[in-house]
Amino acid sequence: MNDVIQINQLVKKYKNFQLGPITVSIPRGMIIGLIGENGAGKTTLMKSLLGIIHPDSGDIQMKEEHVGVVLDQSFFPELLTANDIHSIMKDIYTTWDSTLFFDYLKRFQLPKNKIIKEMSKGMRKKLEIITALSHHPSLLILDEPTSGLDPVVRNEVLDLFLEFIQDEQHTILFSTHITSDLEHISDYIIFLDQGQIILEEERDLLQNDYGILKCGLKEFEQVDPKDYLYYKKGKYQCEMLVKEKNKIQKKYKNMVIDPITLEELMILTIKGVKSC
Repeated sequence: MNDVIQINQLVKKYKNFQLGPITVSIPRGMIIGLIGENGAGKTTLMKSLLGIIHPDSGDIQMKEEHVGVVLDQSFFPELLTANDIHSIMKDIYTTWDSTLFFDYLKRFQLPKNKIIKEMSKGMRKKLEIITALSHHPSLLILDEPTSGLDPVVRNEVLDLFLEFIQDEQHTILFSTHITSDLEHISDYIIFLDQGQIILEEERDLLQNDYGILKCGLKEFEQVDPKDYLYYKKGKYQCEMLVKEKNKIQKKYKNMVIDPITLEELMILTIKGVKSC
């Protein structure tokens, strides 16, 4: 597989938290979704890739030098306008595309002369994203790019990301708490918990092959622990994360297996108990 990023035994230590060791490859031409709860290490991993923080050990190989970045907090001074940003960026990037930038402004109805301080959060975020795209990066690293946006704006942004990877030569690493976004556009999911990767899987496989096996508490005792990955008991019911759900359904015909969302996968894995 043609990888854009290769991470080998990456470790970053803090007083009460450690990321890693992380070993993972980011393939070219895909949208890679990075999920996990707050404090799982997603932002630390992204900042390590960007050189904003320096790992204590391990190796990162970036095969693309031309990277576009959108972080959770706006990085533009609030007194700048879109015209100001254009003037600055065209002197920074030799690949800056003025025509593309102003076409994006028109497409997303963003004003040229309004200062960022007076823009809505949605307008600011769209401005950050189109700025990142207008110097023709081959890799986009996005930290919560749709956070706080209304559904209409989020849909516009997600369509833009899908356009970006259409030629299969561009890549997006996309960290978000809005897991429903990743269910629509991602190709691959990396799940971080407490600084460790606990699951890597193709999005389609997660949706088609994984499920939630539900049964009563008495029935749960009849289920072989080898047949589920995690379980969570309620007052009257037990839920189990299963893989190869069609095979499991044939074995436990009287039990229900529901499709699983990424949000349910996170909750069941983080709050549940791992099978023996």
